[in-house]
This record gives sequence, C-alpha cells and structure tokens, in this order.
Amino acid sequence: MIDLNHGSGCNYGEAAPRPPVAAAVSYAIDAALTARNRAERPRTYVSSSGLGRDCLRQIQYDFLAVPKDAGQEFEPRILRIFEAGHRAEDIVAGWFRIAGFDLRTERPDGRQFGFESMAGRFKGHIDGCFVSGPVAMDYPALWENKALGASSWKDVVKRGVSIARPVYAAQIALYQAYMDLPNPALFTALNRDTMELHAELVSFDARLAQEMSDRAVTVVQASAAGEWLPRMATEPTAVVCRGGMAGGKWHAPCAWAERCWRGGGV
Repeated sequence: MIDLNHGSGCNYGEAAPRPPVAAAVSYAIDAALTARNRAERPRTYVSSSGLGRDCLRQIQYDFLAVPKDAGQEFEPRILRIFEAGHRAEDIVAGWFRIAGFDLRTERPDGRQFGFESMAGRFKGHIDGCFVSGPVAMDYPALWENKALGASSWKDVVKRGVSIARPVYAAQIALYQAYMDLPNPALFTALNRDTMELHAELVSFDARLAQEMSDRAVTVVQASAAGEWLPRMATEPTAVVCRGGMAGGKWHAPCAWAERCWRGGGV
C-alpha cells in the first residue's frame, strides 16, 4: 500500500505523532536540567554574589531558601545560560594562561578559593587570582569574570562594570576585602554572542565592601531573630519587584514578589 502521507510525521498505530527530533532532544535535556536544579541543596548562607541587590528582604528570602513564587523557578533556558557562564570561566582562564599569565583558580584539592564569615553563614568564592603576567598591573590581583549577552556586554563596555552592573562591583569589593587583595581587580566580560573579551581594572572600594559586609550581618541577625527586613519598594508594581531598567540599573524580576506583598513571611 502506498503511503501518500509519508512526509506528514504521522506513525500509524500511535495515538499522536512523535515530535520532531529537535523538540524531543530539547525536551529531554530541559527535563534533565530542571531535575538536577531541583535536586541541588539550597544554600544556607548569604552569598556575596547577591548582596549588591537593592532589596534586603529579597536577599533574606534567598538566604533562608524560602520557596519561590509559582512559576518563578529558573527556566531551562536560564539554567543553560548559567552553565555556559560557568564554562566560560574555564575558556577565558585558558586564554590568560596561553598568554603567559600565572592565574590561580583552584586549590590543590580542586576547590575554589573563597572566604567565609559568621560561622559559615556568609560566604564567597572567587573566580581566580593573578599572581603575575605580561601586562603591567599590580599583582596579586583578583580576577572576576562574567559571560554576558550582547546588550549587557555593550553596556558594561560603555559605562564600566561599577556603573553598569553595581551588583558585580559589590561582589568584587567584598572579594578584595575578605581575600586581602587590595590591588585593582581585573574584571573581564565575555560576549556570549561574539566571543569578544572586555577587560578593565576595578580599584578597591573599601566603603562599598564595608557596606556590603554590614548588609550580610543585618540579614543574618534579622533572620536569627525571626524578623523580616523592610522591602525596598513601596508598591508591587515597582521595578525592583517586577524587573526592568530604572535609574540606569537593571533589576531582575523578584522571585518572591507575590509572597512578599501577600504577607511577607514564609
């Protein structure tokens, strides 16, 4: 019997046609990434990477591993971006080493260099430290790397990391302080779309480091006392809650906005 519908994708005897291979592969990978992310143990400490966010309550929700609002878990696409950013560190580190830099990114046991304070309730892990290299700069120097989309990358190149991405600047200042690396840090940003590399030196901002450290103490102490810290916003439609640009700063949508405005607590 001639199958005049051989190009339709339909398989006789099955309830529904199988998806194209691209969709099937993506579904399998996305399901695996989602399952892996859900299986990861939540952090039990204030992370230096998020202390630069404007809203103290948002940082507190993160520290206490409060469940996110329905539909606010990371999408598989975002999980892929996170993993690509992590892999980008290895790529850029390799470029530096080929160029003759002595870049240390891990301890002899394979763990990242980092710090912890307040009995382990405040931690941070650095991308690396330059010990020496062919470029005239002060060594040793902290290394912080980010992989960014084209739009974010161009903004960082145009305005500098401290203005374009103050959350990163806060992270750098904390690392410089706690790792005792006061020399200007070398910040690099890899354009994920073009693989262009931006580099800039970031002077140590002791005031910013102290401010961020004080924030960590505030979050830990308030949480231990069962107190909720104040919101940054005065209404749920504020950019800091729903996400977007405001005052030249990008705010990611808050994953706890609904819970926060519904009652604030767990």
